[in-house]
Amino acid sequence: MCDDTAEGTAIPTEFINNDRARVTEWRFKNRGDNTGWHRHEYDYVVVPLFDGILEIETESGSRTTGEMKTGVPYFREAGIEHDVINGNDFECAFVEIELMK
Repeated sequence: MCDDTAEGTAIPTEFINNDRARVTEWRFKNRGDNTGWHRHEYDYVVVPLFDGILEIETESGSRTTGEMKTGVPYFREAGIEHDVINGNDFECAFVEIELMK
């Protein structure tokens, strides 16, 4: 994740960072843990490592809930500012794969 504007409580572990891709695991230990406000510079794919929900807050102040299924990826384009929040009563994580241009 790029252009962080506020620190979150989720724990990032970067596995790959080269001129083609950046792969980071984001781990949320507790309900309410978050990535912090950020904007992606690149398109990206998220692969959840759990079944549950994530809450996404956007710069407009709206909050949506996304249902996650273990191993089922989703794709997002670069540019939207947001914060990702653990909406579960358990520890969860996802792998984020940013596609460098």
